[in-house]
Amino acid sequence: MRILVISDSHGDSYAVRQAIAEQPTAKVLFFLGDGEYDTVFLDGAQTGLFVHKVKGNCDYGSSLPAYIVDEVDGVRVYATHGYLEQVKYTKQTLIERAEDNKASIALYGHTHVPDTTYCDGVWLVNPGSIRQDSYAVIDITPKGEIMPILMKLRW
Repeated sequence: MRILVISDSHGDSYAVRQAIAEQPTAKVLFFLGDGEYDTVFLDGAQTGLFVHKVKGNCDYGSSLPAYIVDEVDGVRVYATHGYLEQVKYTKQTLIERAEDNKASIALYGHTHVPDTTYCDGVWLVNPGSIRQDSYAVIDITPKGEIMPILMKLRW
């Protein structure tokens, strides 16, 4: 199963649409905040994606949750924007929250710096900023293996 991970669109809904178009086999989309209104078209849209969204520090007045925990194809995922976990300074809080929620994947944005790191049994995945052409996909194999891949938009 393929998961599409997008963050930090900051007004660029076209880039969000482009990433979705480039990943037609994705079944799940995580949007990690800072551009909630750039994803309004997903609400009720016929994309075929199961969509998760969290609010970012620039999503003023948002009613979206600060984080979510869900299971995708048997793998537990903790998703957040990252500002509450202070990811610009340390990843320790993010790792602890993932572990507390028994998650094997911790998704975060906020820094605009793409990253995939395996630490203490948890994959930390930051797709970077879609506004800067960066996003991520995560493939979960039939054996439950987790394969995060950083991507660039192919305009």
